[in-house]
Amino acid sequence: METPLMNLDGVCMATTATAALGVVDPDTRLTFYQLGSRVLGRYGGGRVVRGCLVGNLAATTLAFRYVQIEASGEVHAGRSHCDLEYRSDGRLRLLEHFTWETREGSGTNVFEQVTP
Repeated sequence: METPLMNLDGVCMATTATAALGVVDPDTRLTFYQLGSRVLGRYGGGRVVRGCLVGNLAATTLAFRYVQIEASGEVHAGRSHCDLEYRSDGRLRLLEHFTWETREGSGTNVFEQVTP
């Protein structure tokens, strides 16, 4: 049986762990908008002034491209493959495996659902 799509529409998440080469931090908030399997995300806070991601959701896997304006004034971009899971308390957790396309490096960030 095929796993149904998760509903990310309106979900707000905060960073709970970040890779050494990551830019997001505990002050970064990410909000998703979803239409079918298409997902848009907007994020900002901490070292990220504003970021946007666009991608597709397949069951519990989210793949997207992102671009962000950083507090330094630089614009950077990359791609991510994410695993979504429910925590024991019912909140969503996102494990993001990212690869920069405008700078060297890759890593894993962890986001968990928060109340907006």
